[in-house]
Amino acid sequence: MATTTPNPTRRHPVAFAVTAALLWLGMAGAVQGKEPKMKGVGTDKGGAKILGRYVAIDNVCAWPNLTMLRDGTIAAIVYNHPSHLQGPGDLQCWASSDGVGLWEKRGIVAPHGPKTTRGNVAAGLAHNGDLVALASGWGYAPNYRTCRLAPWVCRSTDGGRTWKVDEAEASLVYPEGLSRDNPKDIPVPFGDIVALADKGLAAPVYDCSGRVWVLFSRDDGRTWTESALLMDQHGTECALLRLRADRWLAATRAGKGRDGNLPSWGMSLSVSADEGRTWSDPVKLTAPGRYPGSFLRLQGGRILLTFGMRDIMAVGYRLSADEGRTWSDTTVLVSLPSWKGLVFDPPYRERDLGYPSTVQLSNGTLITAYYTIGIEQHTRYHMGVVRWRVKAKDE
Repeated sequence: MATTTPNPTRRHPVAFAVTAALLWLGMAGAVQGKEPKMKGVGTDKGGAKILGRYVAIDNVCAWPNLTMLRDGTIAAIVYNHPSHLQGPGDLQCWASSDGVGLWEKRGIVAPHGPKTTRGNVAAGLAHNGDLVALASGWGYAPNYRTCRLAPWVCRSTDGGRTWKVDEAEASLVYPEGLSRDNPKDIPVPFGDIVALADKGLAAPVYDCSGRVWVLFSRDDGRTWTESALLMDQHGTECALLRLRADRWLAATRAGKGRDGNLPSWGMSLSVSADEGRTWSDPVKLTAPGRYPGSFLRLQGGRILLTFGMRDIMAVGYRLSADEGRTWSDTTVLVSLPSWKGLVFDPPYRERDLGYPSTVQLSNGTLITAYYTIGIEQHTRYHMGVVRWRVKAKDE
């Protein structure tokens, strides 16, 4: 077991140089995006009240994962290289007291080694208040990735400032049927780690064949020795939400399955009634290009699902008032349109955005982090943050 020590905590020198320019983006309020009608789905015409929008962490691809710590601090675990895992990057922990102002770098969650990069993560809070992360990544060569890296179990007892990294094979047991000798079988963690009863935790992982599992820990995230199959094909990045023991939700990004076919939707919804052990057949949740997602149960009881909208270059959301049985139409939260003649910094082949993660402050304000590259006011990769509220009737 190795311990990594971060650089001294510092305030980011560049992140807010463009805040004034970005603050007004989207201030007029969110607009409705088009979503194919689903049986039993109502329409939410309320939209969102946007309180502010910021460049929070500059020059990072990010793929942010937000966790609310017990003292009210927001911890963001991000990938710190401005590429899709094609350079020497680490998973880092940054923090903010309220999602506004300067975010501070706290520590390195999972460091990269020679010709490797660490950027895939599932993260959350243990029962004792520690931050826990499952971190994997890739080997890389110029302009492409080479091989997947086995996931590590990472833990911080001081709010993300220092981390212990456990690389032992016994600390994360692969699901049945996956072999450590086969690079294609290496599970990739993604999304939130959710709390179960007692000292139980759960986290979603997927492999390159379209299979998705839930991993379980019975010792508060120190070892992960059990698993359950969630989807046997057509799945990749998965968001989990545990409402209670007999009601779990999983929003899974559609991917090519073993038959090579691609489902005609962006995300599917699966449900578990037995503490994540067995799952219903997936049903369509979002239109093509709208993925991946992140769940949050709001203070008023509704469920919020935020997700990228690559079809129209935006971040959107849907709400459910009945524990995921029916959903509102999609509302655009942040529009990130492409701009003619824009030169990306660093150069990149296409627009890139999404992967939102959301927490709620005690006063009801929502903090949603996402990543993007190539908006008119800021051409570099960065983690953006929007502060917003749903209307009172939606709470």
